[in-house]
Amino acid sequence: MAIGAPMAPAAARSVAQAAEEIAGDGPSIAISLADRRLYLTGADGTTRSFPVAIGRPGVPIPLGDSTIMRKRRDPTWRPTANQRREKPSLPRAVPPGPNNPLGRFALDLGWAAIAIHGTNDPDSVGRQASGGCFRMLPADIETVFAAAEVGTPVRVVRGSLGEGMPKPTAIQSARTLPVAVKAMPQTAQQPPKPLAIPEPPPQPVPDPRCPTVTAPLRRMICDEPALALLDGRARGAQERFLAGIADPAARAAAAYDLIQEERRFHERIAALCWIRSGTEGDPDIAASARSCLTTALDRRLDDVSERIAALRGGARMAARP
Repeated sequence: MAIGAPMAPAAARSVAQAAEEIAGDGPSIAISLADRRLYLTGADGTTRSFPVAIGRPGVPIPLGDSTIMRKRRDPTWRPTANQRREKPSLPRAVPPGPNNPLGRFALDLGWAAIAIHGTNDPDSVGRQASGGCFRMLPADIETVFAAAEVGTPVRVVRGSLGEGMPKPTAIQSARTLPVAVKAMPQTAQQPPKPLAIPEPPPQPVPDPRCPTVTAPLRRMICDEPALALLDGRARGAQERFLAGIADPAARAAAAYDLIQEERRFHERIAALCWIRSGTEGDPDIAASARSCLTTALDRRLDDVSERIAALRGGARMAARP
């Protein structure tokens, strides 16, 4: 189905029903794993369809409802702890550019480490090829990025959203010629593996010290919703992990370890993002500090995940410099 072409009535009804259930007056996004397509429904009710790459067989793919939590233009890609364990040669970060797997645009969803983003491998779109995210062709993600806002609802479903929709054997963008998917060697058909359902992301937990904190950087984290969300996610992951430890002594030891990790984090941001008290009202200084804190809090989420993974394995990781 060409992008922008009218959908079959059954398909239009399915997508419209999903849009009505998850959206108010604004745009909404529905993603069908069976169709390997993303459906963008505008505020006027019109729907456009785009091919996407979904997770490789065996990779957990989130299902259900979420929202766009953050929009990133020219994003930096930071491999997750699991990705680095599977492929130790991966760098800690890949800056914006032609080698960045996220492409030029990324829409972060409410599920941990899951996003709708571009790609530097267009041939993978339409396949089961990703690490759990939803890849789009460069021109298509630019369209969706412009139409969607933070808070736009997103629904991911396993089944098809329309009858008679073509399988993704060819890829067609709204602004590019069709790109044929490379032919794969003929092999015996294997039954599809069931999709693993990942653990839902933890609920963000506010910092209980926020009502009384006075340090400029901590005050900024408490007052800026985007920064508070990143900080709360790390705290939520810690609390959920500790709640699952039955042995009191083991729980106390793990809590102490995580407290030390948080102390080291605050020492890092004090050194990296320092601003003089009283200057936080300067727009340029505040913008610089906000950018520094966003990067630091993003990294902290990875650090917390690695620390928890190590504690689950009964190991102790060396402190980061």
